[in-house]
Amino acid sequence: MKFVDEAKVKVKAGDGGNGVIGFRREKYVPYGGPDGGDGGDGGSVYFLGDANLNTLADFRFVRHYEAQRGENGSGSNMTGAKGADLWVRVPLGTVVHDIDTGEILGEVLDPAQPLLVAQGGWHGLGNARFKSSTNRAPRQKTEGTPGDERRLLLELRVLADVGLLGMPNAGKSTLIRAISQAKPKVADYPFTTLHPNLGVVAPEPHRSFVVADIPGLIEGAAEGAGLGHQFLRHLARTNLLLHIVDVAPLDEADPIESVAIIEEELVRYDESHQTHSAERPRWLILNKIDQWLEEERSEQINLLTQRFRHELDFKGPIFAISALEKQGTTALVWAIMEFMEAARAADQAAAAEAAKAPVVPPAKFDNPDLEWTEE
Repeated sequence: MKFVDEAKVKVKAGDGGNGVIGFRREKYVPYGGPDGGDGGDGGSVYFLGDANLNTLADFRFVRHYEAQRGENGSGSNMTGAKGADLWVRVPLGTVVHDIDTGEILGEVLDPAQPLLVAQGGWHGLGNARFKSSTNRAPRQKTEGTPGDERRLLLELRVLADVGLLGMPNAGKSTLIRAISQAKPKVADYPFTTLHPNLGVVAPEPHRSFVVADIPGLIEGAAEGAGLGHQFLRHLARTNLLLHIVDVAPLDEADPIESVAIIEEELVRYDESHQTHSAERPRWLILNKIDQWLEEERSEQINLLTQRFRHELDFKGPIFAISALEKQGTTALVWAIMEFMEAARAADQAAAAEAAKAPVVPPAKFDNPDLEWTEE
């Protein structure tokens, strides 16, 4: 199926059912009281995460989603049936934007936590609600309120632990083929990768991480040049970036300059899209070392490493590999696995610490005139 990472849809929640005017009419009860029932609430629209979906392609064909309207009330104080909610399945990692307000309604990250995107209308009230000691036969009722109606932009950001980035033809797809079961297209020309590829890397049972390969970046990508700018959003949730560097490019470009270009594009993209990709941990992966003579390989690696340290002040880890011949890939995989496990442990510890934080009653701060009593 074609990969689609953006779609526009229209959602409409159900309107609330109307209340009705009714009076009891029974034998020997000529003046029965009001018995008009309330309407039913309108159905709401929810987005539900589905781990089996990985594209928004289906939303290119069905663009309008509407929940059921609540039914009107009826006599004998009968309430109208509630409109059925509409559950729309979306890929995990979908960010939902309101096109008209620019508001981000939320992100679908957990299959167990649906996202409400359109609230159903509230029910109208029947005349039985308006009975009082001074108004024994009320003839007023209320209409149900309209359900929310929104135009939405759906944006898919793949959920990956590790993101691969680099110039076109640097060997990103070759690397993901070498370390996972993913089989992206590989060829000797730029922009072979046209959409993100995901690969699960499992160095041993029950220990794994997910890698995302996005199309190569070129200078000016932040302004729309090339293909990669369309997919930089997919790096937003990664914990680690692997910057793949071609040490022997066919055009004889300087690897130092290539890395500097990508760094600049990340910064510019972050500034224009309010993301933080450039701040994430980033490792340099010197790829295609098999292109160097074996007796010169160690010297070339050391020389290039020193240039990165001094000219770009790069302080992160640097690995030298040949993705094609799988040289150095095992050590790289284990280093990533250890990094990911440490990051996950830190996240769990932070979540546990946050759960222990005391909940301070807002009344103590918001309104000094209110008294707070412990239950």
